[in-house]
Amino acid sequence: MQNSLDRLNHNETEKTTPHDNYSDTQEWQELFNQFTTNIGEKALSELEEKIADDPVGYCCRELNKPVHELAELEQKFSSVFIPEIPIDTEKYIQNLNENVLNQVMPVSSPTFVGHMTSALPRHLPALGKILTALNQNLVKLETSHVLTVLERQVLGMMHKLVYGCDESFYKQWLHSGDYALAAFCSGGTLANLTAMWACRNQLMPADENFAGLKREGLARGLLHYGYNGVAILVSELGHYSLKKTVDVLGFGQDALISVDADKNGQICIDSLYSHLKNLRQRNIKLMAIVGIAGTTETGSIDPLDVLADIAEREQCHFHVDAAWGGASLLSERYRYLFKGIERADTVTIDAHKQMYVPMGTGMVLFRQPTLTDSIAQHANYIVRKGSKDLGRHTLEGSRSAMSLMLHSNLHLLGRQGFAQLIDSSIEKAQQFADIIRQQEDFELVSEPQLCLLTYRYIPPMVLTALRNAPESVRKKLHDTLNILNQNIQTIQWAAGKFFISRTSLRPVQWDRQPTTVLRVVLANPLTTLEILECMLEDQRELAQQNPLWQTLQNLIN
Repeated sequence: MQNSLDRLNHNETEKTTPHDNYSDTQEWQELFNQFTTNIGEKALSELEEKIADDPVGYCCRELNKPVHELAELEQKFSSVFIPEIPIDTEKYIQNLNENVLNQVMPVSSPTFVGHMTSALPRHLPALGKILTALNQNLVKLETSHVLTVLERQVLGMMHKLVYGCDESFYKQWLHSGDYALAAFCSGGTLANLTAMWACRNQLMPADENFAGLKREGLARGLLHYGYNGVAILVSELGHYSLKKTVDVLGFGQDALISVDADKNGQICIDSLYSHLKNLRQRNIKLMAIVGIAGTTETGSIDPLDVLADIAEREQCHFHVDAAWGGASLLSERYRYLFKGIERADTVTIDAHKQMYVPMGTGMVLFRQPTLTDSIAQHANYIVRKGSKDLGRHTLEGSRSAMSLMLHSNLHLLGRQGFAQLIDSSIEKAQQFADIIRQQEDFELVSEPQLCLLTYRYIPPMVLTALRNAPESVRKKLHDTLNILNQNIQTIQWAAGKFFISRTSLRPVQWDRQPTTVLRVVLANPLTTLEILECMLEDQRELAQQNPLWQTLQNLIN
């Protein structure tokens, strides 16, 4: 064996240069150098230092400017021809610097408060570079080894956070090869799909005349059990990924039944009971009730304990979509808002929301690990039976080691650090809500339960007219206000200084009319109240400069 190693290491050229017809050509050597030398090292290092070493500074210095028109960008990126020969590395880096990276969205900026993306802890860019270099694949042990064990540990930590099982439970299940406590995936969409996939496969179990839904499919299952269809009940504020889920699983989008939300953005229990009665009358099988723990639009949290009681009585699956709110379980101060989540059969959490890891880190947790047997898959060349390969219980195959990002934050920030970040963001949202209430020309539309809130610009005279004017005038005012708020958001985003998002809600206080609102997510710890006050003032100026502002005055007069 030693002689073989000696021969392998005897000649450096033999160790690094392939013995084939290409090896003597200059083109091959240049290509080979892409894998063995630091081509363009100076240009890459400068770019890395400017962006990866100081992402917040880069966003504030370089990206605080108007965005380019989409048509202009499309023109720059219109060629569909693959270059025949390699482009000079330094020229390529220069092109990235001048035409791409200076036009990305400044998500780390404290003035970017429109979406879940936020500034990240400073250790993560370096860790991301290491993960890219190592290129591990968490589908199986042979391409990840210790990172498989680490991922199971992280999933165990998250399971413990939600379900709080005892030590003996985790000793039995944490590193089980046959089952899984949870599964990593790219985000809440695949997490919700995985949860409902597992639920579906055990919905109609096998008997002596039926091999089970997993084997024979939904059509045969419905025929065998005599059902007219399948249904999932969720609040009208449920995430759009659930529509994808029922589509992919073969139920059809009508199987996802939308239940009214109340004035607080929570699922209306009376409406839920009405739908349950209707399903029984139509002989449609209730597959699952989905509770939302942090709606995407307003951050509202459904009464999870009540939903758990109903699901138990109906003998159906109870899933909680906590993609938004799940991280708040780390806060002792606000954990009470999630009472009942520990009774869910499955839970979705996105770590790339308020656990401050990069995009692509979702999870689905299983209260009973044996549920994963209903979705287990095997192949002779990979994820073999009896192996501890993570890919046996994931919808995705190959995926990166994003669990290491979360592992690092759990240890380097700690539970108390996370709690301080979450508490601060929720309280900042409450303070911003107070500021909005003090403005005579802004209306708070949804009270913050987490770090999200919605509001809109509305002059006081228009607000009075919306309550007292004739119906025909109120309708025109309402429609004009919607367009005005859309314009405010679009123009402010294009200017590049501030960013908020917008959505359309059906507020109870406005007779459930579709209402355009401005949406703020206050997860970034660098965002201050002073920034938010400046953002409001900028929106006020944009509104008053808009021709629609005068249109509103004319409608009133």
